[in-house]
Amino acid sequence: MKAHSISKKRYVNEAISGYAFMMPFVVSISVFIIGPLIYAFIISFKDFSYLNPSLSHWVGFKNYIGLLNDQTFKRALLNTTIYSLFVVPTQLFIALVLALVVDSDIKGKTFFRVAYYIPTVTSTVAVSVIFLYLFKADGLVNTILSKIGIHGQAWFNNVNFALPSIMMMAIWSSVGNYMVIFLAGLQDIPAELYEAAEVDGANKFQRFIKITLPLLRHVVFFNLVVSLIGTFQIFDQAYVVSGGSGGPLDATMTVVLDIYKTGFKDFNMGYASAMAFVLFLIILILTLLQRVLFKEEMY
Repeated sequence: MKAHSISKKRYVNEAISGYAFMMPFVVSISVFIIGPLIYAFIISFKDFSYLNPSLSHWVGFKNYIGLLNDQTFKRALLNTTIYSLFVVPTQLFIALVLALVVDSDIKGKTFFRVAYYIPTVTSTVAVSVIFLYLFKADGLVNTILSKIGIHGQAWFNNVNFALPSIMMMAIWSSVGNYMVIFLAGLQDIPAELYEAAEVDGANKFQRFIKITLPLLRHVVFFNLVVSLIGTFQIFDQAYVVSGGSGGPLDATMTVVLDIYKTGFKDFNMGYASAMAFVLFLIILILTLLQRVLFKEEMY
């Protein structure tokens, strides 16, 4: 009986210690993530402004219905979709190629790993400023083009070239991150499989198709989901390049930039919250669709 009492007391003490260690995380995530999410969802059904919160009132689904006729939001969603459709496959393809290169037996592969990864840890704002300098009317890119007889553009001020220029910037600055993840997946593949395939007469391309790609399925799925979520949340590059306006003529307007302008410049926080939850729903649907297509179990 005494032993049972001691055991129960020890169990209670361990439980208290466990909850005590968990409490800072639970409190912080409740205060800074879960609480604001619930609050944002509530005000998405209100006409709400932080300038006059006492005057907010319930409008039901008016904010969500209004998005159907909001031409700026439609343009922002179109720009973000085009951006994602180009950036995601391009950066994953380049990242896989770079991972294969640095995983090979080339000399100086440690240098190349570092060189390819450095842009990832560089501030996005700093990268945007550098690209603004490179692609301005009298910048380095146009200077080089003029040397070979090609007339340059005012890249970020041209409706047709502003978004593609941001795409190039995003690919250059983020491809190193996905390269490292692919590299980890490649190094996890047993070397014996390649050796057995080589004995059976398989060439490098056949080994890549039959061994590497199938065993990288989980890594490709992970990179695809993370990349898609990241591209649909593009904000800083578009903000720096356009000065926060999304110009020229909404050519660089993205969904998150539109949310920022609506909520923090127009002070229509209810409408901005509705935009945010529509974006969340889009990302959720695309993620679930990828899961079905890849037939992967969630981690």
